[in-house]
Amino acid sequence: MSLSDKARKSLEKMGLTSYEIKTYSSLLKTGPITASDLSQKSGVPYSKIYEVLGTLEEKGWIGSDDSRPTQYFAKSPATAIQTSKQQFETEFRNNENIVLKELTPLYEQSGISERPDIWIISGVINIATKILEMVDSCRNEVMIAIPKVAEELAKEALPKIRLLHDRGVDITILVSEDVEADTLKSLSRLATVKVKRGLFGGGIISDKRYVVLLLGEELGTTGTKEAVAIWADHSGLAGFAREYFEYLLKESKDVKSSK
Repeated sequence: MSLSDKARKSLEKMGLTSYEIKTYSSLLKTGPITASDLSQKSGVPYSKIYEVLGTLEEKGWIGSDDSRPTQYFAKSPATAIQTSKQQFETEFRNNENIVLKELTPLYEQSGISERPDIWIISGVINIATKILEMVDSCRNEVMIAIPKVAEELAKEALPKIRLLHDRGVDITILVSEDVEADTLKSLSRLATVKVKRGLFGGGIISDKRYVVLLLGEELGTTGTKEAVAIWADHSGLAGFAREYFEYLLKESKDVKSSK
């Protein structure tokens, strides 16, 4: 069985070279084997095979024994991926510390200030459009707070939330205790849902960066009241909003899934 293009590209994104992918996939098929035999099986030139094997062993994808000649064997994909992940996270943290230590003082001395996108949005339609746009682009995690006044908006967003659920996005929804039972039932099929008494504010946090915060209502140009919200593309504001959201979750009650 040969690797699909999708699997090959995923391995490349995990940091494996073309030769390393050929070598590892061949080892999965052959079991323990010598370098010379593996070179023939995998199509990796003999002049390169030992270098490739050494790199794969460092990365945790393969192992070797003490026989003469040495035989090499593949580690399970789950073990290999976990090892690579741990190595990447350790290396990232080390690099992060070095970069922050050296570059943060330069940034602070420059007098440059961040200029994130922050907008005031008026009108239910405009707010709903921006929220649905955020939901569409979400890839990993979305946290939503729905007060009673935003219940209709939640119903409109159900198809989009269902798409997120099907994509494997982690969805957490906090709702007011006076939201209708049918709405709770629909949401609980798609997300982790919790209920809080006295939930007045609302909003959405997407991928720990994009935020919409519902502020309430104000008089519009026509003299009627319009819903008002803040939209921001700012990881700092999103982080603050997320911390507050998690604080509210601790004081809320679980809603059992109706799946």
